[in-house]
Amino acid sequence: MATRYYIRLPDAQRARGGDPSLSFSAVSPDGFAEQLQAALRDPALFERWKAGQDDPDAIDPALGETDPGAVVQGAQHDLHIDLVATTRIGGEILRQRLRWLAGSAWELRDVTAA
Repeated sequence: MATRYYIRLPDAQRARGGDPSLSFSAVSPDGFAEQLQAALRDPALFERWKAGQDDPDAIDPALGETDPGAVVQGAQHDLHIDLVATTRIGGEILRQRLRWLAGSAWELRDVTAA
């Protein structure tokens, strides 16, 4: 069953993770949406993170869960960007991906059934 996550980036310029190879590089709502959607659909972000770990073989493969049908929409509102992600990926994995992409510069505003 899919879930809809309502995410806010209060300051898009600060929405960057600690590792530039994993971080958002977008500057527009559509760009942030595309990058988050790719992180949910494709294992590339997880694989880059995993390769940087001390013991990549010890990483639980379940952390690399993907949803090829994930959809993310982005919109600018005043000075913040709102993202709506519709996916079958659970909340813990979604939050993990957002920490890699945006560091702590994001807020989970609401969660609903899709």
